[in-house]
Amino acid sequence: MLKYLSLSVLSGLLFAISWPAHGIPVFIFIAFVPLMLLEHHLTNFSTVKRKKLAVFGFSFLSFFIWNILTTWWLFNSLMPDGSHSIIAVAVPTLLNSTMMSLVFLFYHVYKKRIGTYLGLVFFVALWICFEKLHTSWELSWPWLTLGNAFAGWHQWVQWYDTTGVFGGSLWILTANVAAYYTYRLFQVTRKRKELIKNTAIFLAIILIPLSLSLVKYNQIKLTSDKTVNAVLLQPELDPYAEKYSKDSITIVNELLDIAKKNAKGKVDFFIAPETAIPGSGGLSENGFAYSHVLNRIQDFTKQYPQSVFLTGASTYKVYLSEDKASETAYLVGNVGVWVDSYNTALQIVPGQKIETYHKGKLVPGVESFPYITVLKPLLGEAMLNFGGTIASLGSDKERKVFSNPYNTAKVAPIICYESVYGEYVTEYVKNGANLLAIMTNDSWWGYSPGHRQLLALAKLRAIETRKEVVRAANSGTSAHINVRGDVVENLPYGAQGAIQVKAGIFEGETPYVKYGDVIYRIALFVFGFLFIYFWSQIYLSSKNKVKK
Repeated sequence: MLKYLSLSVLSGLLFAISWPAHGIPVFIFIAFVPLMLLEHHLTNFSTVKRKKLAVFGFSFLSFFIWNILTTWWLFNSLMPDGSHSIIAVAVPTLLNSTMMSLVFLFYHVYKKRIGTYLGLVFFVALWICFEKLHTSWELSWPWLTLGNAFAGWHQWVQWYDTTGVFGGSLWILTANVAAYYTYRLFQVTRKRKELIKNTAIFLAIILIPLSLSLVKYNQIKLTSDKTVNAVLLQPELDPYAEKYSKDSITIVNELLDIAKKNAKGKVDFFIAPETAIPGSGGLSENGFAYSHVLNRIQDFTKQYPQSVFLTGASTYKVYLSEDKASETAYLVGNVGVWVDSYNTALQIVPGQKIETYHKGKLVPGVESFPYITVLKPLLGEAMLNFGGTIASLGSDKERKVFSNPYNTAKVAPIICYESVYGEYVTEYVKNGANLLAIMTNDSWWGYSPGHRQLLALAKLRAIETRKEVVRAANSGTSAHINVRGDVVENLPYGAQGAIQVKAGIFEGETPYVKYGDVIYRIALFVFGFLFIYFWSQIYLSSKNKVKK
């Protein structure tokens, strides 16, 4: 039992030390191997009676270690009373560990019934399908998608412009299968020649894509004929107290003061972080023209000819009757109206109608109530008591692009959590975006790996789309990222100020933008075939037993 425990812990640690922002991803190529060896020995040599339960339990320990060591910083989120939110880290950690363990359990069941070779193929296909599920359902949490492991070492995965992060997941899974197979074959045969041959195959699986990426990294064109000057604002506003104790005019004046001090020469864009305005409460979208906060920004922008102001904002819409209200609107009982709240990106141009984009990928439990029609009757106000939400923000179904009226820039207004999703971000580019603007507030977690990981993931979006990224973060790290994922300039976390950057405008679509997650679609086909094969074998086996 101690041997199994050691292998389980080893796998978890290998995953954890591979993870960005300061991990060494080379270890992830063998992170599954101890767990696979554990499963093999437990299946074939152990006297444990409940083997399925044991496989689930030991794999859960591995994945729990991985999850808790890499996303513990969620604990830094504070509840309304100022205490740390245990549920903020407990729910995603336990749910994700459970789902990963179920995938590994299904692999165990399949391998035991059908055999090792198809079992390993089934495992690869099922894991990628699981990762895709985590980008699309209402409890979405793709933070630990395997391909994200290279976010800190982006030079290794320049071919993400063709495959996206699932290409990285396939690379990691294939390498682990090869390493496991090499070790097991040597255990059985003790043939040195076979060991050398299979070790060479394992190394080739790692080194060939790595070499191709490094060559591509050095060939990527970094300059563009068209550029824009952007001032990235970092107000460093405490999201728990200061944001709600200051009045909105003071907040916007301080933001504009930072902009004024750091703007030099011609400015095409001022970009402020997620929900930078108005402070407490929100801005009514029915009354933008009468907002003192927005009029103050418009007056400021007039001082910089042909400049545009992009900012994150908390906004809302009011409906006077239920039949006009949207699906996510909630009844305000004391006044008898329905209200839709939004996490919004605004484009403010003097003399023009303010453009809006409502965040589409909402944070489960914080900005959205997952499966509200099923869970709300069961949980009631419990989510609110744990610092969550009992309603969902409204969202836009389509990715909007802000066209600059003064130049050729077409900006993707990506709001915080949306930057975690590869194929989702490509929808902006399909709609014409040639510059990615990320507006985010990572201050909820303090100085922890959380904000560094989210910054690292932005580098992968730059590679997948071959578009430059301008990133404005409330407390940092605000940054300019080029098309091969290099952070060109940045303002450190915790600093108040701004940086003025010259960002290139790059047109065209990468293969990944055009075709999306092809790796997943292939994995789904393979999974479907192997799933049907599995049940056909069970059917034929039972039929033969009846004949006998």
